[in-house]
Amino acid sequence: MKEILLIAFAAIITENFIFSRFLGICPFLGVSEKPSTAAGMGFAVMFVMAVSSALTWLVYKFILVPSGLEYIKTIAFILIIAALVQIIEMFLKKFVPALYQALGIYLPLITTNCAVLGAALLNIQNGFSFIESVVFGLSAAVGFTMALLIFAGVRERLRFATPPAAFKGIPLLLLSAGLIAMAFSGFSGISL
Repeated sequence: MKEILLIAFAAIITENFIFSRFLGICPFLGVSEKPSTAAGMGFAVMFVMAVSSALTWLVYKFILVPSGLEYIKTIAFILIIAALVQIIEMFLKKFVPALYQALGIYLPLITTNCAVLGAALLNIQNGFSFIESVVFGLSAAVGFTMALLIFAGVRERLRFATPPAAFKGIPLLLLSAGLIAMAFSGFSGISL
């Protein structure tokens, strides 16, 4: 149980996909304008990461390894993730159209979100068991969502700021993201 908690803590805080690994930056910058949109994207990524971590682990261990096809894991993982995103997109379009409209182009981009693929590949690279893979995927997604929500809050505050002309727009966003990442790097010294 201790190992599971360590994996979860590391995935959420110390090895946060946005602030430590720099994975998933496109939706981080694109969907974090409003907390509601950031939360919606975060929940969609949580579902995709948790389920894709489980499915990719099963496919790798029970299909690719016995067949000697480990070298095509990236392609297989992308196909699994793409199928999951399509299912989510159809569900949101039918049952939550407001969120579907709010996410816009970023919903299909979950398919190519390197954080989702990164979680699946890191599960295999780290030699996680099935349970550890699911916990890692879900925890990484929780950390991703937390980063989106933190940054959405920062962006709301930045609307009222009057920065110098050279910092307006994207430069101020990147500078703010860098400062948050520096704050998160303080957790890297924690050893449990």
